[in-house]
Amino acid sequence: MIIKNVIQNYLAEINGVRRYSNNTIKAYQIDLEEFLKYCEDFGKPKISDISERFIKSYLMNLNEKTLDKKTIARKLAAIRSLFKYGFQNDLIESNPTAFISNPKSSRKLPEIVSTNLILQVYEKADRYDEKPELVKVIFELLYGCALRVSELCDLKYSDLDIDKSQLRVFGKGSKTRIVPIGEKSLLILQEYLNLNPISDYNDALIRNKNNVKIYPKFVYRIVNKYLSKVTDIKKKSPHILRHSAATHMLDNGADLRAVKDILGHENLSTTQIYTHVSIERLKSTYKKSHPKS
Repeated sequence: MIIKNVIQNYLAEINGVRRYSNNTIKAYQIDLEEFLKYCEDFGKPKISDISERFIKSYLMNLNEKTLDKKTIARKLAAIRSLFKYGFQNDLIESNPTAFISNPKSSRKLPEIVSTNLILQVYEKADRYDEKPELVKVIFELLYGCALRVSELCDLKYSDLDIDKSQLRVFGKGSKTRIVPIGEKSLLILQEYLNLNPISDYNDALIRNKNNVKIYPKFVYRIVNKYLSKVTDIKKKSPHILRHSAATHMLDNGADLRAVKDILGHENLSTTQIYTHVSIERLKSTYKKSHPKS
């Protein structure tokens, strides 16, 4: 079977049957189309033409482009899923990706910001922004509820239960979870809603200055702008606030499985990266303050 057709069928399945998120489908499509071009350039139009050796040559080609290991691993994951689909549907006799391992890479610990810096952001917003309550509620939900950007943007007013102090969050992999809202976060959210009232339960919970649903690039600009005013860390993306929330919860003795559920992680191993951050912070504190360090 022509590999181009297999890719189209596979993308249709993860969209219509497996119900992958739009972001995941788009990423897989980009990565598989790039792989398709490589196959066509080397005269490999059929999926049965592709061998383990050929896929390894493609990975070497990606490495020569100086792509980082994480990006190569992501592209390999898309290819691996494609060939698993082909094998399960009897399009190929064997899976050429079965024994190809991910490129080894040293996992970088995520940068974090302190709660004190977030309070400084609120002071800057009060001083410089025409809608400081919007800046505050964005920071507060990203940090206070440890949300992903897409989750924040997709919140509806109906997802908020003020009486129970919780949010219903539609997360990665089309999975819904309930996230608690702390007292301080709830106060900031209520202040925002008092100044920006909502009448329809189906309306977006957080809206921009034009009363339109916020979107990821808008959130990134807000977070980047205000973190730039208070810190010199390299990465000033909204995800830093989620990293910070997870690390601070573990620093203060939170159960790892509880943090996993709040973050909406599929596997506990994904959450465990934050235990390493906490340990590194403890080591740093020890070196700075202990007389025997």
